[in-house]
Formats: sequence, C-alpha cells, structure tokens
Amino acid sequence: MTGSGDPLVEQKRGNFVISVNSLSRSFDGLVAVEAISFEIPEGKLFTLLGPNGAGKTTTVRMLMGLIAPSSGNARVAGFDLAGDAGSKSRLRGACGLLTETPGFYDRMSAWENLQFFGRLYDIAESKINARLEHYLRFMELWDRRDEPVATFSKGMKQKLAIIRSVFHEPKVIFMDEPTAGLDPEASLSVREMILKLKHEGRTIVVCSHNLDEAERLADIVGILKRRLIVCDTLQKLRAVAGGAVLVEIEIIEPKLDVLEFISSLPFVHSAHQVESRFNVEVVNAAVNVPALVRELAARGANIMQVTPRVHSLEEVYLSAIRAADSNHGRSDQ
Repeated sequence: MTGSGDPLVEQKRGNFVISVNSLSRSFDGLVAVEAISFEIPEGKLFTLLGPNGAGKTTTVRMLMGLIAPSSGNARVAGFDLAGDAGSKSRLRGACGLLTETPGFYDRMSAWENLQFFGRLYDIAESKINARLEHYLRFMELWDRRDEPVATFSKGMKQKLAIIRSVFHEPKVIFMDEPTAGLDPEASLSVREMILKLKHEGRTIVVCSHNLDEAERLADIVGILKRRLIVCDTLQKLRAVAGGAVLVEIEIIEPKLDVLEFISSLPFVHSAHQVESRFNVEVVNAAVNVPALVRELAARGANIMQVTPRVHSLEEVYLSAIRAADSNHGRSDQ
C-alpha cells in the first residue's frame, strides 16, 4: 500500500477506516490467519464471527499493531501496519480495545481507575475530568464513580471497560466478546452502549460467537475460519446464502407434484413445502425467479404471490462454515 502519509487525507480519499490486504500470521509454523482481505467504511460496525481458534483475536492483535503479521499488510485509522515504531504507537493511540476479560484495580474507585488509565494514554489533565464525567454519565455510572470497582457487577465492569476503550477518543474500537458471561439485562445494556458509540461515528470491530448479537448490531459481517470465508453487509448475506436467493411462493391448491417439479429444476438450490407455501432457494435469482414463475404458470399452478425472504444469520454462518470444512477436507485428500 502507498499513500500520502497523512491519515486524514487517506481516510477522506477512500473513506475506509480499515483496509486489510492478504494479512497472514503463523506461530511456529502453524497458520492462524491466512491471507484475509476486507475493507470497513467509517462509522460502520463490523462483526467478525468464527469458532474458537478461528483467528479472530489474532486478527485484532495484528490490526492493533500488537503483533506483526507474517505477511500482507493493513491500514487502520490512517496508519500502516508496516510503519515504524512511532507509527505503530500512534496507531495504538488511535484505537480502543475492549478485551474479553478486562482487568481493573478492584480496591480503587471507578474514577481512580479511569484517571490512572487516562494518564497511561497521556490525556491532558485539563481534558481528562470532563471526558470521564461525559462517559460515566453516558454509561449511567456517574452515581457510582467513587465506589470501589470490587463492588461492581460484571455488567457494570464491562461498561467501565468500554469507557476505558473510548475515553481517549479513538477512531476505531475493537471489542472481543463484549457481552460474554453477562446476564440478559446487562447484555442489552452493553449492546445499547455499543450502538450509541456507533451513532457517534465510531468504527467498531466486534469479535463474537453470539449470532443473535451480531444480527442486532452489525452493518458488515465477516465469517472467519483461518481464512475469511465470507464478508459482506448483513442485508446481502441474509438475502443470499450459498449463492442462492430465498423466495416464498404461495400456490392455491397445489398439486402433489409441484415440489418434485420445483426441486428438479437446475437453478433451484433447495425447496421445501409448508402447506400451500414453497420456500425455494434460487441461483441467479434475477433471471431464474421469473423463469420459475413462468414454468409453474405454464403447468397450471395458481400462483397467489411470490415473496422474497431472508436467511437468518445462523443459516448463513452454518452454511459458510460447512462449506469451508468441506473444501478443507477435499484439499487434504
């Protein structure tokens, strides 16, 4: 990658706060992340999904400049991973990181903890108190600021950790399993806080196993299993899974052979019937859905309506992981 060297100029030019190009990382000869590439526009929430050991945390550590890639490159918040030590330090200052198990000094108050970390970020004393008040109020912790962190619930500690990840005003925020281990009420509260941060214009990367959470939060979803299997907007992924679009066709008094006929068509990925409704996955939908309707009408089917449907993120995820496992199995033979 080449550029002007000015982060603001670079961001305005492409409007991608994160650009990843064939990024790989190996540990002692074992490949953890292999040749992943993606781009995240400013102000979007990107959820990185994958099973344990898929490479999600390794990817975040590379993008934060905490570990070096074995090959490939990336540009984050205007800083090149291949830059010098000073550039990497500025990169880390331009990012916030919420780890899965954030640590605090339990005997110190929330206020004292945040002041301590603020000094590590080298935030000016003239700014730190105003920022802390803003975010403690934002996270509904202002009234508990002078209490020891040991007295906080896990959800409150997670909110405090979010404050720690954002109070230096980072352009990009990385979050690793932000609601892991939280009860439903605390999880809802943290999700609401994440959405507020996104609405402030932050670019957020969330690593998660929680498909329901990803479906609620994400603008863009990547599914990782060493390689990046799929990466697209949530809307497109739910509309198109396995290369097929899902449509529901309602037929008045369908004949028994309708399902068999639909399933026999070469452009139909799958089909199943629920009473008078047929859920059909069609490849190259712009051409083949009209063709399917014509074929059915020509055979006397009384079509009531044709309705596009979306796949759940769970269906998208499982389809992608199974396809990746199948391809990996064939490559090993």
